[in-house]
Amino acid sequence: MKIKESGIILFTENYETAVDFYTAHMGLHVRERQTNLTVFDFGGSYLMVERGGVGSSTEKSRAQNPTVLRFDVIDFEQAVQELLDRRVTVDVHIHSWGTIGVIIDPEGNRIELKKA
Repeated sequence: MKIKESGIILFTENYETAVDFYTAHMGLHVRERQTNLTVFDFGGSYLMVERGGVGSSTEKSRAQNPTVLRFDVIDFEQAVQELLDRRVTVDVHIHSWGTIGVIIDPEGNRIELKKA
């Protein structure tokens, strides 16, 4: 099997809110936009946001969503500051295996920045 590109599809309940979050707050570039889906560049792959999911006002449990969107960033401190400047809450955790910044999107999905 030859794979041209990989992607992640994220189903959302509040589609417009989710698209706004990933565009305005996370700073992802829109590759394609249609009525019910938006495709973002996602570090050599893509993140597709579509309608049809179930949102949560708090972080979803692993039973509700066993997936984490992970961004490995070169300049962790700068990335965290950019997100804070865009009014995104970033909770930094330092572990023996590395440093991460945890973000919860408007749908309750967990996103992590990892110091590369």
